Amino acid sequence: MFLTITTTGSADRPATDLGYLLHKHPDNAQQFSTAYGTAYVLYPEADAQRCTAALLLEVDPVALVRRGQGKGRGGTPDSALGQYVNDRPYAASSLLAVALRTVFASAMKGQCTARPELPGQPMPLRIEVPVLPARGGAELVQKLFEPLGWTVEAEPVPLDATFPEWGDSRYVRLVLEGECRLAEALRQLYVLLPVLDDAKHYWIAPDEVDKLLRAGEGWLEDHPQQRVIVGRYLARRAALTRRAMERLELERLAESDDTDAEDIDNAVDEEVDTEEKPVPLAVQRREAILAELRAAKAARVLDLGCGQGQLVGALLKDRQFTEIVGVDVSMRALHEARRRLRLERMSERQSARVRLVQGSLAYTDSRLKGYDAAVLSEVVEHVDPARLPALEYAVFGAARPRSVVVTTPNVEYNVRWKSLPAGQVRHADHRFEWTREEFRTWAREVGARHGYAVAFAPVGPEDPEVGPPTQLAHFRLEGDNGSAGSKEDRGSSNSNSNGSDSGSGAMRGKEAAA
Repeated sequence: MFLTITTTGSADRPATDLGYLLHKHPDNAQQFSTAYGTAYVLYPEADAQRCTAALLLEVDPVALVRRGQGKGRGGTPDSALGQYVNDRPYAASSLLAVALRTVFASAMKGQCTARPELPGQPMPLRIEVPVLPARGGAELVQKLFEPLGWTVEAEPVPLDATFPEWGDSRYVRLVLEGECRLAEALRQLYVLLPVLDDAKHYWIAPDEVDKLLRAGEGWLEDHPQQRVIVGRYLARRAALTRRAMERLELERLAESDDTDAEDIDNAVDEEVDTEEKPVPLAVQRREAILAELRAAKAARVLDLGCGQGQLVGALLKDRQFTEIVGVDVSMRALHEARRRLRLERMSERQSARVRLVQGSLAYTDSRLKGYDAAVLSEVVEHVDPARLPALEYAVFGAARPRSVVVTTPNVEYNVRWKSLPAGQVRHADHRFEWTREEFRTWAREVGARHGYAVAFAPVGPEDPEVGPPTQLAHFRLEGDNGSAGSKEDRGSSNSNSNGSDSGSGAMRGKEAAA
């Protein structure tokens, strides 16, 4: 198996920077032992104008059979000869993908100790794979790589050049050209090589889901062939495929709109006329959140599911907030937030107040501990109900900020949107939309489980029959001396866990939060 990676240099960046990124010196040919053979890294050319790194994998078919115990394509127990005579030594497959991860581990993670600025810089790349199995033909190759920004050449390999009438084989010669960060390119190859082969040389374990999501971060969430990629990568194991798709659904929200409240309420704010709309609902929502955070005397704030950074930008304008951390599962959303916030142009003092970090709200994260407040603005409705307990524990059980502000649409108000069909949620990506009572029940139960008092407030014009368009809950750690809660509704989540609210269902007047 053979693969080459080529880059060209410029006036300010020599092509030999590729050696730093790959952690392999262009002057040295190196070899690495793998479980199935030997991998070699060498540089056919290396100068300031052009540099090519080649990965050659020599497969030991005997070792492959012994490690695989005769299983897998081309090596079934009833095909003894097929265990030794197959395309594995020649055609790129999961064997080459594993070699990429083994030999270029640091490069795939985007790590470069000698030149830490290099991994984040896109560079012109040309990647060639002389023989690539393509179960689905050149058309599938195009569908997999073109959405990632590559110019794709997938030339079918004839069965026999001497007898062209025999037609083409199922193999292609692949050439990818484009400008991309090397780490992203390697992760894409790591996933898509076995996808095109549609087979793996090892048994699929549950940890393959984690490997897939790590390698697919930033590009798999919204790939148009996502289901094909996930199904083939996981060898069509239904349980693992379902698990991966569920996790991708959670991550995909950040790609589509997660908290892009300008375009959503969610996609209703600008598409639907209301009878009374002095300011956009998205703006009212941010103002309501800021009011809660100011009342809580929060200084260090987490924006969980920050999307493209609208709330982060609003927080930066208030000097009360001395440390602001935007967290999002999508690197693409974080890059867009960084661009919109113009972090590179900020003064040193201003930029020191803000950080954007990648992270999933479905998992505990030690980096999120110790903050005054956290915000979940228009996030929970994007999460599958079965995943809500994981988000709940990660935020309220593990991170445990002093205050948590949550906003979500009020489904009862949907009848007031003139252009919204009856029974339709406000955005196609919403997994649910809660009534006021459903939201309050969930919030009280969360507060009771984790020791938070909870208070509620309307956001936007409040209709006497169906309530406000957005509903807000402010959670405050019980026993905390800070000022928290909303102006309308202050109470304790454990004051009466089985009690009912006083007042009408329209949320008018003060109400018990129990």
